[in-house]
Amino acid sequence: MSEPDKAKSWFFDAWSHFYDEAVIQRIVYRPVHDAVLEELQGEQPARVLDLGCGTGLLTERLRREAGIASVTGADFSAGMLKQASRGRLDIAWVRASALALPFADASFDAITSTEAFHWFPDQAAALRECRRVLAPGGRLLIAFVNPDFEAIGDATLLLSRLAGQPFYWPTPERMRSMLEAAGLTVLVQRRLSRPVSGWLLPPVLSVARKA
Repeated sequence: MSEPDKAKSWFFDAWSHFYDEAVIQRIVYRPVHDAVLEELQGEQPARVLDLGCGTGLLTERLRREAGIASVTGADFSAGMLKQASRGRLDIAWVRASALALPFADASFDAITSTEAFHWFPDQAAALRECRRVLAPGGRLLIAFVNPDFEAIGDATLLLSRLAGQPFYWPTPERMRSMLEAAGLTVLVQRRLSRPVSGWLLPPVLSVARKA
């Protein structure tokens, strides 16, 4: 998507008031967060950026459950970050665009991004930024819906544009191509299971490494 197509922050500011509801978390977000935490267990990074962190539920789990020493949550929605920062003083919260991350080169050993990448208006640019702020050998873990057919991604982009909040779901193959074009080596792509929507719109966890 191009810059004029980007979603509006007010939508996410409003959504932040419902994001943490138990049913929504159990059906949509928790299974994806669990998969990311599982993937990180074997190779614990010291510095992690949670990009598109929302209200910070995964960010907090990275700090407390995974025991990661330095965790930063970044989101472009002030409303999401307001919810995220409440009582979580041991985590750095940064308002930022994924297309221009306010961090120095090689700042992080891992970047996580769950159910957020489809909102980034220029996905290729976001991946280049992720590679820039990753340290050599660092990993990028992205999980969100990757439909099996291009037509599904194209249709959702069209409909979401009409609604004024455009997003794009690439296929796993297209996601792999974008990661490789950004200079990252794809280690694994695996489909994740979750209740209700998982069979129709499967989330996929893509893990890639910076050389």
